[in-house]
Amino acid sequence: MLNHPVARQRWALAALTLPVLLLSVDLTVLSMALPHLSGDLTPTGTQLLWIIDIYGVFLAGLLIPMGSLGDRIGRRRLLLIGGAAFGAASILAAFAPTAEVLIAARALLGIGGATLMPSTLSLIRTIFRRPAPRRRALAVWMAAYAGGAGLGPVIGGLLLEHFWWGSVFLINVPIMALLLILGPLVLPEARDPAPGRFDVPSVLLLITAVLVTVFGFKSGTVVLLLAGAAVAVVFTVRQRRLATPLIDVALFRSLPFTTAVLSNIAGVFALTGVLYFYPQYVQTVLGRTPFEAGLWSIPIAAGAVIGALLAPRIARRLPTGVVIGLGLTAAAVGYLLLSLLGVNAAMILTFVAGALLGAGAGLSDTLTNDVILGTAPVDKAGAAAGISETAYHLGAVMGTAILGTVGARLYASNVLAGLPAGTPADVATTASQTVGAASRLAGPFRAIANDAFVDAMSRTFLTGAAVVGVAGLAAALVLRHHRPAPSADH
Repeated sequence: MLNHPVARQRWALAALTLPVLLLSVDLTVLSMALPHLSGDLTPTGTQLLWIIDIYGVFLAGLLIPMGSLGDRIGRRRLLLIGGAAFGAASILAAFAPTAEVLIAARALLGIGGATLMPSTLSLIRTIFRRPAPRRRALAVWMAAYAGGAGLGPVIGGLLLEHFWWGSVFLINVPIMALLLILGPLVLPEARDPAPGRFDVPSVLLLITAVLVTVFGFKSGTVVLLLAGAAVAVVFTVRQRRLATPLIDVALFRSLPFTTAVLSNIAGVFALTGVLYFYPQYVQTVLGRTPFEAGLWSIPIAAGAVIGALLAPRIARRLPTGVVIGLGLTAAAVGYLLLSLLGVNAAMILTFVAGALLGAGAGLSDTLTNDVILGTAPVDKAGAAAGISETAYHLGAVMGTAILGTVGARLYASNVLAGLPAGTPADVATTASQTVGAASRLAGPFRAIANDAFVDAMSRTFLTGAAVVGVAGLAAALVLRHHRPAPSADH
């Protein structure tokens, strides 16, 4: 069966789609376990944000360096090495005894994940050489990519209904084992015959810039934000001087390219920002089970997949920039509707808002990838693809880092303002850390914490709506004349 070319291509696509789906699921699956984590590991509010974000930080910071490494040692080899590392880190995360160990395990997952993503896209370009089959393969790849983030809470809720929070990591192990078995049978090896020098200082500068900037957002420290920007400037200057740069920063001289990258970030920002708050709201405030909370997330996942699959058809009838703008506007409207949620369940409102948000993000992110590749020179397609992947994961990180930090600060302020005079200091500290920790307190304190969380969530969603709405307007204006390239060969 594997000797037939078409069958071999299909099996190869299945092998390459599995890790993409898993990586995208892992961006959000842990959000469903946050209330359980808060009870077992008692992390601080900042630690809880790092548990979510450290994975995406290393994934975004190392995607391009790992893609460059795959050019040298072989993309299939790097994919299989990354699969083994990802599985081992998943086991460590599942049985982490403390918040600190879980943060470290999530960082290792990000490093392992960074080896998987660039290899999958590069091998698709190698296996599917004709434009039409490659377009179909990329549509499947993107649907898995977009839908995985929305499916994360659904899968997490199903697992948490029967197992402990560590089970959300153990699902990675059998899938990575399947990749290690199937990969050598159906995937060809591919490498760049003349990749140039691998610049280690550039790798260190890139990951430092991402880490310091994200930490600056979480801590609200202006000095760290300025330090992150300074490192980014040093990185940029170095890239301009290298014969074979890690990132071709000259691509950002194109306004459509830069706008598409920022729009890509905004789409994922919208998706992951809401998925940080949503499971805590449904489980802790509404008192639903993890499985029920997962079911409430289905419209987000379904919307993301449908938006990704419909994007090419809609873009044949309307300018790409207009469609991207409409997608981000739909996501912004979804945020506005979610800001109306209260301490009582509103299922129809939640489903409509989730579907709008997911469809808008799936629609915009699929087309921003086309613009990023289509506006880059032919010989820079690989570099543009790496930037596109990095933007996706950077958007996921920033969605949690910015909106999560805003929400955490508003929540702590609301709780402290709502507690009655004479509240014991230990009770005030517990209640103001996370709503999951506050759920263990006596009834009156839980009610105060729930009200504080809902108010903080609503105000944060309004902030998210403003950010995504502005990005949508910018995309519609700058990219209004852009049309898809006639061939996928760019």
